[in-house]
Amino acid sequence: MPIAYFDGHCDTVSRCLRTGEGLDRAGGHIDLRRGGAFSAYAQFFALFYDSAGTAEAGLAIAARQREFLMRELAANGERAIFCRTAEDVRRAVRRGRIAALLGIEGAELLDCDPARIDVAADWGARYVTLTWNHANALSGSNCDGADRGLTDRGRAFVRELYGRGILPDVSHLSDAGFWDVIGLGLGPVAATHSDSRALCGHPRNLTDAMFRAIGETGGVVGLNFYRAFVGPDGGDFSQLLRHIDHFLELGGEDVLCFGGDLDGCDALCGGMRGLESVPRLYDACARHGYDRALLEKLFFQNWLRLLARIDAAGAAKKTPPHEGRQRGQ
Repeated sequence: MPIAYFDGHCDTVSRCLRTGEGLDRAGGHIDLRRGGAFSAYAQFFALFYDSAGTAEAGLAIAARQREFLMRELAANGERAIFCRTAEDVRRAVRRGRIAALLGIEGAELLDCDPARIDVAADWGARYVTLTWNHANALSGSNCDGADRGLTDRGRAFVRELYGRGILPDVSHLSDAGFWDVIGLGLGPVAATHSDSRALCGHPRNLTDAMFRAIGETGGVVGLNFYRAFVGPDGGDFSQLLRHIDHFLELGGEDVLCFGGDLDGCDALCGGMRGLESVPRLYDACARHGYDRALLEKLFFQNWLRLLARIDAAGAAKKTPPHEGRQRGQ
């Protein structure tokens, strides 16, 4: 039986631009033909470029990648449609289309400039990963400047993200930067592609305290399929299931989802080959004892719920307090 799947992070756009392939049929982890096998499929496509060693402005790189995504979606309109909101996703699903959403991995692609967030909002981006592996003008990262938290510009950048209904993504961020984002207390926080540090000690993963803190904001954590972040792998899903169990024990039923990092890494856990392996993961979760209601949350609804929440918050900001109320009420 086809399943519904909502994934918070892939690097398919940058991969296709490197290989010259299109989104419809590609040799990596994701393409639209494989996505069509799900009963419903929503995918965040991240714009990404390693800024080290290039003098080109990040915004120019991001614009080129975004143009590629929009061109490919237009050429494959019978399969996929660009979505900005939770209602857009629901509408795409009702029409039998893949829901394609936009994220930006690395604020360098916005030149680390709070003024550029208007561009990201106009493009329909719903999250910005504050750093990639390199420290930048906003903060240190998990592997470069790991003791550095948010700078003054970083705080201004995060405030502007929330002001435009865009989530800050703390995957790749330094621990100090993570707690600075939480400390601002401005709204939901996402870690779009990170696992449990208690089970795999890589600094890209989240501590238990971090996971709880994200849950307290109403945000989400997307499990990453990269083997180096999951742990020693014997060819099945036992290691990834341990991460799921652990996060659920921390109260993660409404927090946990998936952000596979497909096309952004090479060695996947559980013998996965790509998007076509996700139903096998679903079956492993079902055999492990997760009931259907929980699986629907993990595989689709938790991401959709978060989108709906930030959509509603944005709509409330735009609506005058008296609008829709009768005189005297």
